[in-house]
Amino acid sequence: MIRSLWTAATGMGAQQLNMDVIAHNLSNANTTGYKESRANFEDLMYQNIVPPGDQTSTDAKLPVGIQVGMGTKTVSVQKNFTQGNFVETGNKLDLAIEGKGFFKVMRGTDEVYTRAGSFKLDQEGFVCDSEGNRLQPEISIPTEATSISVDAGGTLTAMDQAGNVLASETLNLTDFPNPAGLSSVGKNYFVPTEASGEAVDGEPGKDGIGSLLQGFLENANVNVVEEMVNMIVGQRAYEANSKVIKASDEMLQIANNVKA
Repeated sequence: MIRSLWTAATGMGAQQLNMDVIAHNLSNANTTGYKESRANFEDLMYQNIVPPGDQTSTDAKLPVGIQVGMGTKTVSVQKNFTQGNFVETGNKLDLAIEGKGFFKVMRGTDEVYTRAGSFKLDQEGFVCDSEGNRLQPEISIPTEATSISVDAGGTLTAMDQAGNVLASETLNLTDFPNPAGLSSVGKNYFVPTEASGEAVDGEPGKDGIGSLLQGFLENANVNVVEEMVNMIVGQRAYEANSKVIKASDEMLQIANNVKA
């Protein structure tokens, strides 16, 4: 009975963290470029009271044993990099990635990566994100430009009113062998880790890297209905574990009240 108290406590702790992850997903359901998270769990060690295959008194082998688990633990909180829905904005500097890849921006002295393609121009005419961090490689738009076009292959062309080309630059994307190994640092930014592998730069639409859509943004890939269902399931699991603790406590109380 003491064991069941601690086992159920691990279940409550796991479901609490699961609820935290769900709450974070729901709070970012409308965040551009956000990728949902999922909590993964695994069972803890087992107490082998009777090992499977143990020998009986008649020299037979037990087909099954008696193994009592000790609960659960969170093994990871994993990012899901499936494609989000596209929303048309009409803004010439809004870019969405259709497929794999990330935009690279320079934050201070560090390179960070994002799927949020809501870009703007800073005071010097360079393309930057909402935080003022410049897109890499840096792209400058002349002040005389009246139109900006970006094709699926990442070629950005700025023209004046007469149709003269003032600037033509190539916008590269970056991919990783294991995007799920990237570390989230907030503000839609990711940084590479040993688990993600080395960054691989490439042209959009080539070598497995996604293409670009101008005038669109990628919505969060959060399925609100699915998250609500997960929340209900997590709540019921939390409740069930709390009832196990209550039942174990009542059983201990009964045992303590037994008189010889």
